[in-house]
Amino acid sequence: MQKPVVSLVGRPNVGKSSLFNRLVGERLAIVDDVPGTTRDRILSESDWNGIYFDVIDTGGIDPTHGGNTPLSTGSADFITDIRSQAQVAIEESDAVLFLTDGGTGPTSPDREVAQILRRSQKKLEDGSLWPPIYLIVNKCENKARREAAIDFYELGLGEPHPISAMHGTNLGDLLDLIVAAFPETEAEADDSVKFAIVGKPNAGKSSLLNKLVGKERAIVSPIAGTTRDAVDTQFEYEGIPLTLIDTAGIRKRGKIDPGVERYSVVRAKKAIERADVALLMIDAETGITAQDLHIAGFILDAWKSTIVVVNKWDSIEKDSYTMNYYTEKILYELNFMPYVPLLFISALTGQRVEKVLPLALKVQEARLTHISTSKLNKILRDALDAHPAPSKGGRQLKIYYATQVRSDPPTFLVYVNDHKLMHFSYRRFLENQIRAAYEFIGTPIRIVLKGKAKKEK
Repeated sequence: MQKPVVSLVGRPNVGKSSLFNRLVGERLAIVDDVPGTTRDRILSESDWNGIYFDVIDTGGIDPTHGGNTPLSTGSADFITDIRSQAQVAIEESDAVLFLTDGGTGPTSPDREVAQILRRSQKKLEDGSLWPPIYLIVNKCENKARREAAIDFYELGLGEPHPISAMHGTNLGDLLDLIVAAFPETEAEADDSVKFAIVGKPNAGKSSLLNKLVGKERAIVSPIAGTTRDAVDTQFEYEGIPLTLIDTAGIRKRGKIDPGVERYSVVRAKKAIERADVALLMIDAETGITAQDLHIAGFILDAWKSTIVVVNKWDSIEKDSYTMNYYTEKILYELNFMPYVPLLFISALTGQRVEKVLPLALKVQEARLTHISTSKLNKILRDALDAHPAPSKGGRQLKIYYATQVRSDPPTFLVYVNDHKLMHFSYRRFLENQIRAAYEFIGTPIRIVLKGKAKKEK
C-alpha cells in the first residue's frame, strides 16, 4: 500500500535536517537482520499513532535577494531550480512542511519560497487547496520566540506552528494535524497484476515496456534520465489484466540533483510499493553495480517479489560459459536475495522478451501461495530432525508450531520458547527448508518469531 509523503521545504539553515532526523531517526536505528542489504536512502519512513508515512528532506532553497545583494548562492539562475523543486514537492506530497527560523523572523527568501508554494497549490472541488502547506517556525525553544512566531502570518500561509525540532517541542500537536489531513486509503478499483520496471538510468526500462505492450507507449531515449514520472500502462495478456509501471532511473544518492530528479526517486519508490512484482533491470554492458544493489534494497524493504532482467544481452560477446558467469556473479552480489530468477534479454532486438511476462506471472502466483498448517509443521519437524535447534547459554531453542498468517508476502508465525535463541543462520536454514518444499520463486518470505508461555519440564 502506497504511503503518504511529507516533504520538508525551506531555505538553508532553518532546521530541515534536524526535523527530518527527529521524525525518522529512531526508525533509522532499526537493524535489519538481512545481511548485505544497502540502507542508504534519500527518504525514510516515519509513523505517528500507527499511521506510516514517508518523509523527504529537500535541499535548502536559497533564492537571490531582491536588488543587488545576493544570498549565499549568488546566482539568479538558481531560482529556476527553486521553482522546480517547490513544484515537484507540491506534486508528490500529501503534506508540505515549510520551515522557517524563529530566531531571524520572516526573511526575503522565506517570502520568495512562500510565494512559490502558494502558486503551486491546486484548488479542489470543495474549494480547499491541495496539498496542505504547514508553516513551521522552528527553533522556538523559549516563550519569547513562540510568541514572536505570530510575525510569520505575513507570509500568507495561515497559522504559524512554533516548534523546536531539536527538543521536540510542540511536535506531537503538529503531527496530529498532519496525519489528520492525509487522504483516506481506499481499495484500488482495478484488480490487475502490477509489475514495476525499475533500475538505474539508461538500463532500457522504457524500451522493455514498449516491447511488452507492442506499442510505443513510452518515450525511448539513449539519454540517461529521460523518464521522470512513474507511468502506468494497462493491457491484457492471455486474458489477465496487467499494469506495467515504468519508472525513472534511480541514481546514487550523491548524484541526485535537487528538484525534479530528487523526486523521481520518490516516484520510483512509490511505484515499487504499489507493485506486486518488481522487474529489476541490469545493464549487461556494465554488469551489476552498487547502485543495482541499492535499488534491490528498495525492493526488499518493501517486501516485493523480484525478477532480475539483464538487458542489452545482444551487445555482449559470448561463449558457452558467459551466461553462467553472469548468473554466478549477479547472484553472488545479490546474496541477500538468493531466490530471484534471472532472465537475459535484449529489449532492443526483442530477444527473450516474450519470457518476461510468463515468468513475472509465475512469480506472482508463488507470492500468493499458502501452505496449510499441517504441511508447514511437517516441514519444520523434518528440519528439526535433520538439524536440531541450537542452544545458547545452556538453553536450547524449542519450536512448538508454526502457521502461515498471510500471503503477499508469505509470512509465517513460528511459536518458540525464546526468540532470542534463534540465530540468524538457523532462521535462514528454516527458510531454505520451506523453499525446498515450496519454491516461492522470486519472492521474499517472512519468518516472525513469537515467544510462547510454556513451562519447560
